[in-house]
Amino acid sequence: MRRLLILALLLALPPRLACARIVHLELLEVQSPAFGGATFGAVGQYARITGIAHGELDPTDPADRVIQDLRLAPRLANGHVAYATPFVILMPLDAARGNHTLLYDVVNRGRPLAPGLYNRGGSASEIGDGFLERQGFALVWSGWQGDLPPRSPLGLEVPIARNPDGSPITGRVRKEYELFVPRPSLDLGATDLGHGIAYPAADIAAPDGILTERVRQSDPPLLVPRGDWALADCTTTPFPGTPSPSHLCRKGGFDTNHVYEFIYTARAPRVMGIGLAATRDLVAFLRSATSDTTGIVNPLAGRIRFTIAHGTSQSGRFLRSFLDLGFNEAAGGGRVFDGMVVHIAAVRLALNQRFAQPSTASMQHEEHLAPTQDAPFTWGLARDPITGIKAGILERCRASHTCPEIFQELSSLEYWNSRASLDTTDGAGHDREIPDNVHIYHFAGTQHVLGLNAGPCSYAQNPNSYLEPLRALLLHLQARLATGAAPPASRYPRISDGTLITPAQAVKVFPRLPGVAFTGLANTLPVMDRGHGFDARLESGILTEPPVPRGGASYEVRVPALDSDGNESDGVPSVTLLAPLGTYTGWNIRRAGYAEGELCYLAGSFFPFARDRAEREANHDPRPSLVERYATHDGYVAAVRQASVHLVNDGFLLPEDAARLNAEAQASDVLR
Repeated sequence: MRRLLILALLLALPPRLACARIVHLELLEVQSPAFGGATFGAVGQYARITGIAHGELDPTDPADRVIQDLRLAPRLANGHVAYATPFVILMPLDAARGNHTLLYDVVNRGRPLAPGLYNRGGSASEIGDGFLERQGFALVWSGWQGDLPPRSPLGLEVPIARNPDGSPITGRVRKEYELFVPRPSLDLGATDLGHGIAYPAADIAAPDGILTERVRQSDPPLLVPRGDWALADCTTTPFPGTPSPSHLCRKGGFDTNHVYEFIYTARAPRVMGIGLAATRDLVAFLRSATSDTTGIVNPLAGRIRFTIAHGTSQSGRFLRSFLDLGFNEAAGGGRVFDGMVVHIAAVRLALNQRFAQPSTASMQHEEHLAPTQDAPFTWGLARDPITGIKAGILERCRASHTCPEIFQELSSLEYWNSRASLDTTDGAGHDREIPDNVHIYHFAGTQHVLGLNAGPCSYAQNPNSYLEPLRALLLHLQARLATGAAPPASRYPRISDGTLITPAQAVKVFPRLPGVAFTGLANTLPVMDRGHGFDARLESGILTEPPVPRGGASYEVRVPALDSDGNESDGVPSVTLLAPLGTYTGWNIRRAGYAEGELCYLAGSFFPFARDRAEREANHDPRPSLVERYATHDGYVAAVRQASVHLVNDGFLLPEDAARLNAEAQASDVLR
């Protein structure tokens, strides 16, 4: 009955528009109550609404002219360009019991991530401990990535650009592959790092195609003879396989020890930058509109006072580009998002480009030359010492007075493998000034995410969790918006106080551990020339492939300082780092058969302490053992409790999480 009542209300109210860019909400399903009727503390029950938002963009609108190839997209009779994005809304049944805050979780390759980060034991399909729901957030997801496979529930339907005469657009595309498992053939759209629909080859004969291989990124590429590869699928048919404009087959297959780079002429670029406008317009509609043009009621009408965007990794990079390109200004003026959590994302996104590949990332070994690593890096207006570009991520929102309150959260891996130091330095040995609305928190001693594929890596993965401070900081951001309460001061390493050092300095400090080869390898950044059609300032345009180094210039990349255990000495520590059981790093090294010696994907490392002095000395381990640190199990538990009190007082740990961590320490087998 309640489900029918909500659906009737959504269909019944007269239209009164606050935003004309979303023209129609197609409601597909209403679950009320959701989660089998579960109740979330004082907030009560939730409803779940799924649907499709149909929007239109005007290519002549100054706000959208920055979208690459929008003017070349097919148009409706009114001259607009249409798009459609699926959406999901979770909202308290009783609006008065919620916190009146819309939390927009930017999906990562079509996947919701906030439930698994904030809700302990949660996932895209499991509610876990219901942390977000207990706070009363209205949660929203929608599609923004236009190249996801059809099976992806939260992709974005975008048009294909064509030349003014209607003929297909073609251009050079570069794909890079680093594999976790050997494969007989490759999908031109998907890699082991991300998934997308291929840009098909303009000519299946690929007369100008170039395939190269090398073991390390720094090795000279070796040309694979033209007779040894074909545009074909060899999954079930041996080389030369079944002809396919979207697959690449190599005689003998592709192994895990090489970087494969394929450059070819593709056709049919999607207008991928529409994803930025689609996000802007849907959130602005849900925040302010009463109904769409057909009278379908905005499910969140009258409920929302504040809006927060959360983006993790790829979707955090989306938020950096979203701000940089001016999309936090709504069509009618005003902010789209009041606050942003930019989580484990140090650079922008390869989205607003012809033949864009937004699933790529630029790491030391994987996709090293992906077009995501151009100045500006930092938030405030500053001049780049190498390119001379004077710019900042917040330049456009400052001009329109629409900048949000930003919490940028960085793991240690972002420093080693994603050049995060350039967000706060000039790349020439000096700290940058950070704007007052930007708060930066480095989660010391952590890897990118927990539970990665460890197959290529030499060492055990880093188990140090940042999920506890993540939860606490979200509540600080919501309180900042709702009451003006000051959040914890930024905590990140700086050159000026000696907590941000060179990789060579880190090598000198890191303890010599048996069986550990630490060379200080980090993801360096040369300045690349990507052609006259590419605007590096906007990370937008038409790429010339392959890019070429620009005069040999490169930025200085720095990493967090270390203590004598090899643990990081600055940033936001976890209870684990304050009562350590070993050394927790932001780097790992690839093992033999996987480009040995290169940085290993998104993984950190864990090197446990010896139990006692005898074991430590037998292992030639210079670090104090567990017994030397804590004496007994009770001593370890006391250290955990002391760390918990410290972090609760500093605002980086919630009391409920402190109680759980203390109980886990008591139940552990440490020094039993």
